[in-house]
Amino acid sequence: MSAEVPLHRHSAPHRELARRYIAHYTKREYLLSMLLAGLYFAVSVVISFYAINYATEAASNSVTDIILSNIPAFDVDGFFAYGTLLLIAFITLLMLAHPKRVPFTLYTMGTFYIIRSAFTSLTHLAPFPSIPPNGDWGVLLGHFLFGGDLFFSAHVGVCFLMALIFWNDKVLRYVFLVWSVYMSVVVLIGHYHYSIDVASAYFITYTIYVLCTKWFTRSHAVFSADPVPLP
Repeated sequence: MSAEVPLHRHSAPHRELARRYIAHYTKREYLLSMLLAGLYFAVSVVISFYAINYATEAASNSVTDIILSNIPAFDVDGFFAYGTLLLIAFITLLMLAHPKRVPFTLYTMGTFYIIRSAFTSLTHLAPFPSIPPNGDWGVLLGHFLFGGDLFFSAHVGVCFLMALIFWNDKVLRYVFLVWSVYMSVVVLIGHYHYSIDVASAYFITYTIYVLCTKWFTRSHAVFSADPVPLP
């Protein structure tokens, strides 16, 4: 992955953005990759939805935790929800700014959700008993944010995954690493996740990223390539 270099340092931002879209959306191979990546990601979201529903309904008992059992639960509902929504918006803007980033990012995110859904469906621990009441975030948003899918933490994992994807961009790398630490602290002090959910997210997510670089080599190569030179 090479750092992003502007196509024209002195051109207007909107003209540069238009050139990027023209360079990619006029290529049939790229359009096919976009379509397949979008479908793959959409399927992963559906799988995740049903896995969350299953884990929530099948939840059994809570267990003790070396961290949660020794700290009170704080009401960080807003920090948790708004931090997630801001993360989604930021990732979307990053992809819109450089269309070459979209296919590999969608493939990687889709793989993340599919593998996480498998983990979520294996063991059905109930949330820690001292978790504070959640605010009214709507049925669908509440389902994804506050469901019974505990292992492993998606909020921490996605932030770390983005850090790995944009690793060669030093600014974005540290933005996402800090974001992952922020989400780790929030979910722990809010008792939304067990400590094992947070700790394991880093190791499993790294493995997912490495697998994706090997499975989706063409999309990864496009993501990592230098911008297409245009007149």
